[in-house]
Amino acid sequence: MAEQEKNRISVEIYGHTYKIVGTESTGHMRLVASMVDDKMREISMNNPSLDSAKLAVLTAVNSVHDLLKLKEQVEALEEQVKKLKG
Repeated sequence: MAEQEKNRISVEIYGHTYKIVGTESTGHMRLVASMVDDKMREISMNNPSLDSAKLAVLTAVNSVHDLLKLKEQVEALEEQVKKLKG
């Protein structure tokens, strides 16, 4: 199986530059970085005493929480579709 072409970009997240490598489009990777930056800044505004490491962990916890809630919603919708088809 051929390996997908990898894109490499530099992004800024919370004042730091990171090099990101991935098979997604550069636009997608920039959007992800922008969303992480926005979430970190939002959390920082509400918790100005957090250091960068704690801020990053809290951002990750919030992001995974959001992901799990979305998965639950998708599962509930899939169940509704099954019922409608059945």
